[in-house]
Amino acid sequence: MVEINAGERIDEIGFGGLKLIQKPEDFCYGIDAVLLADFAATRHKGRAGLIVDLGTGTGVIPLILSARLPQSRIYGIELQEDCCERAVRSAVLNGLEERISYINDDVAGAGESWGAELKGQVDIVVTNPPYFVSGGGLINDHAPKTVARHETTAGLYEFMGCASFLLKPRGELFMVHRPARLADICCFGREHRLEPKELLFVSPRRDTAPNLLLIHMIKDGGRELKLLEPICVYDEEGGFTPQVLAAYR
Repeated sequence: MVEINAGERIDEIGFGGLKLIQKPEDFCYGIDAVLLADFAATRHKGRAGLIVDLGTGTGVIPLILSARLPQSRIYGIELQEDCCERAVRSAVLNGLEERISYINDDVAGAGESWGAELKGQVDIVVTNPPYFVSGGGLINDHAPKTVARHETTAGLYEFMGCASFLLKPRGELFMVHRPARLADICCFGREHRLEPKELLFVSPRRDTAPNLLLIHMIKDGGRELKLLEPICVYDEEGGFTPQVLAAYR
């Protein structure tokens, strides 16, 4: 029996009946996490044996990938102890504790406090990192939401360095971020031997500018970037577009 603490709830997320423990006061996953998991599951080029999710938060991405890539072994790294413990209970709730493990540590500590045994062994890294640089954007006075949205101990540079540290040669990084950080992503990627291969822009609606990007990078990959057909989240009636509905399969 999995314990549910005060302020928590169990949400059904689909994907074969998977359930997720969330605490709305702290943080709940959004559509960006679902789109990222779908992007990784559909765009990866090889056998997804070992996957690491950096900044896993609620742990929803490992859960989705466990259903989409059923041969995989998945680790989630999360700095916030309460979030990490909640993700562990979600894995147990779904009977996935043998396939999904969570590490309560800082992404910036890879190779020091954690990750030495994973160095150069990982097939896929996925990450939905904090979107805002330290001191940027509106600061939420509730600490879990601030850590989820703003770079604190580890920024984009550290997330990408950690991904390169973990990935095997030709291993793949899948990331969701804001279009405003695209130049940083490409520059930091090259510095860490991560070459951008595919880029997908996501807009709320057809007549609005993109507010998300999904990027696929390959460690030690060749210099060729493909722009994928942009997608929208909502159609003219306010419902999800077919592309987004497919991500929730």
